[in-house]
Amino acid sequence: MASWIEVGDRVYQRRYDPCDVNVSVVVGSDGLLVADPRCSLAEARELRDHLRELSAEPVRWVVNTHIHWDHVWGNAEFVSPRQVPPAEVWGSAPMAAMMRGAATNPEAAEFKEWMTGRSPEWAAKMAELEEYAPDHEVDGAHDLDLGDGRVVALRHLGRGHTDGDLVLHIPDAVVLVLGDLVEQSAPPALGPDSFPLDWAPTLDAALALAGPDARYVPGHGETVGAEFVRTQAEAIRAVAEQCRALEAAGVSSEEALTAGEWPFSPEALTHAIPRAYQQLQG
Repeated sequence: MASWIEVGDRVYQRRYDPCDVNVSVVVGSDGLLVADPRCSLAEARELRDHLRELSAEPVRWVVNTHIHWDHVWGNAEFVSPRQVPPAEVWGSAPMAAMMRGAATNPEAAEFKEWMTGRSPEWAAKMAELEEYAPDHEVDGAHDLDLGDGRVVALRHLGRGHTDGDLVLHIPDAVVLVLGDLVEQSAPPALGPDSFPLDWAPTLDAALALAGPDARYVPGHGETVGAEFVRTQAEAIRAVAEQCRALEAAGVSSEEALTAGEWPFSPEALTHAIPRAYQQLQG
């Protein structure tokens, strides 16, 4: 099993299965901030045990970088009644609104049913699932003071992987936690709720925020430098430019995959091209 890696002063990353998801922890004098507390309550309980390797201080803040299940289904482990006093749970305003609406979303219900049928282990995890939406919302920007002047800047820089991607800037450690705006262990997930036309400009803003010397923690995989983020941004930008050019030339969304030159495999573009065309066509 992976162990904690200190990617900056008192900022830690740990990779977890399933999904090779990254959990990030910022240690402050007033407690711990945990970003993306895994895929289930069982996994979050294991995470709680692992946090004791870093500090005996309580978890005071939980931050969700975006809405996807592998980053949010552990939230409820850190609030009442499982944790008293509860942690503050933070997310972007668009993400929090969407998560609250997931309770009545038929597609979300179908996905949970599918997850339940994956294995007995997942059936047990889903049986105790309690979805907890952020109770503190970031409308653009908010700074969290972790004590003794240690600040974590929460920023919603724009749309990309979803419409509610939140990044965490820890300036005194020169670290930026990106969530799935960047992936290192797989291609970027240009999924059915992504915004391919906006994604590269959002990464440009992230690079400008943290600078060329920062360490960037992706949603999945190893921590990377600015050049990796820049390269991935340029590949996503190329997808957007191809879609713009093909749509303007009258090439249909269905024909675009074979008509264009793409930086990613066809499998990675299943949703990206239709999503880009939807944006272009309003």
